[in-house]
Amino acid sequence: MAADRESKLQLVQAHIRDFVDFPKKGVIFRDICPLLKDPASLTAAIDLFEEHVRRNHQEVDLIVGLDARGFLFGPLLAQRLGVGFILIRKRGKLPGATASVSYDLEYGKAEAEVQEDAVAPGQKVLLIDDLLATGGTLYAACELMKQQRAEVLGCMVVIELKDLKGLDRLDPVGVFSLVRF
Repeated sequence: MAADRESKLQLVQAHIRDFVDFPKKGVIFRDICPLLKDPASLTAAIDLFEEHVRRNHQEVDLIVGLDARGFLFGPLLAQRLGVGFILIRKRGKLPGATASVSYDLEYGKAEAEVQEDAVAPGQKVLLIDDLLATGGTLYAACELMKQQRAEVLGCMVVIELKDLKGLDRLDPVGVFSLVRF
């Protein structure tokens, strides 16, 4: 079982491509497009997320995907788990009544929204995105779920950039990362 898990992790990592000096000099951009393009590596990523959830969060009610790459992994995982999937989007992208939270980015401010009726009080949720960097977006999404009186069980990401210390911002919420750089 551990060997199978390790081979899946290696397959995922092998399909993450580096772009040096993008979007600006000094940055290494971790590109998941090759992972999404390859059915075996995408399946491996979803398998690993599913194994984590089934082992640690059997009581989950909803998978919450963050705009936009959380939308790529979240529905696949939710379908496998037999639970619902909801969206957290950038401001102005959802119809109907919404709840929102604003948060700081390196270059300004942003706002995340969820439809007011997307999650019921007390529902247990797991958040998913492609990347954890400074933790600002995931932190805001957790706060938005808490505003809605959901119970945040944890967060999941494909890639964690350890040097940017996003985990510190999300303490005490647990973060499960497939790959760490």
